[in-house]
Amino acid sequence: MAAASAQRGGGGLSLCLASAGVVKTLSVMAFTLVWTHSIEKVDWQEDWRITPQGLQLEQARVKGSGAGMEPPPEARLIGGWFQWAPKRPPMPEVVLGNSGAAGEWRLCHDDNCQTLSEILGHPVGVNVTTMRACNDP
Repeated sequence: MAAASAQRGGGGLSLCLASAGVVKTLSVMAFTLVWTHSIEKVDWQEDWRITPQGLQLEQARVKGSGAGMEPPPEARLIGGWFQWAPKRPPMPEVVLGNSGAAGEWRLCHDDNCQTLSEILGHPVGVNVTTMRACNDP
């Protein structure tokens, strides 16, 4: 997996994660969000960049296709992954749900991946996690 390269301390922005009353700030400029599809059991990856306008989705990858995860027509098969660059404006926040059927969301930066539970320091379970750009502490 090619985690997005992240630099520390740039631009005064960080990634803030909030779940079940806990907020965690990560000093990253970019990250990769990874999860396993609950039915097809294959990985999906998204590369995100933190901007003053919000969270910018740069690239998406899926290792296969199937129920509810068909890659768009512009996707290209590269190294066993369907890859594409979604065309959407930055989002002020991204809300991640968890059905409990496919394991946890994983966040990767600086070539290191952790589950949201590991990052937040408590089991996330089926609680939603909100991601947003925030100012460095």
